[in-house]
Amino acid sequence: MTFQLHPRLKQDCIAIGRFELCRLLMMNDSRYPWFILVPERADLQEIYQLSKVERELLTEESSYLAENLAVLYKADKMNIAAIGNMVPQLHIHHIVRYRTDKAWPAPVWGKFDAVPYTESQIADNVTLIRDQLRF
Repeated sequence: MTFQLHPRLKQDCIAIGRFELCRLLMMNDSRYPWFILVPERADLQEIYQLSKVERELLTEESSYLAENLAVLYKADKMNIAAIGNMVPQLHIHHIVRYRTDKAWPAPVWGKFDAVPYTESQIADNVTLIRDQLRF
């Protein structure tokens, strides 16, 4: 079976690029810099289902992303989580948090409706992230 991005991730996110293992997406919610890594492997729900080498690669890609997001967006805190209750496909959220954001200190899930990016905000953010990550 080949990798296919879950329909909910396709619907809610903007494609940014690819690492060696993972596809990088940006959640279409302008309230938070919110990015998602999705390992491009078919039928994955849990990190332990990856091979040892792939788990190590996922850790490296996640750490690289988190460090760059923290610097780029001057984060107070990075929230990183693989929940998967709504979307069973393995995906790891990387959310830049600020003590001043609307949901602080609670998690962002289910608190407020998303505020989609404008087309120009999408273009600006995609360029910013691709430049920072050297895609």
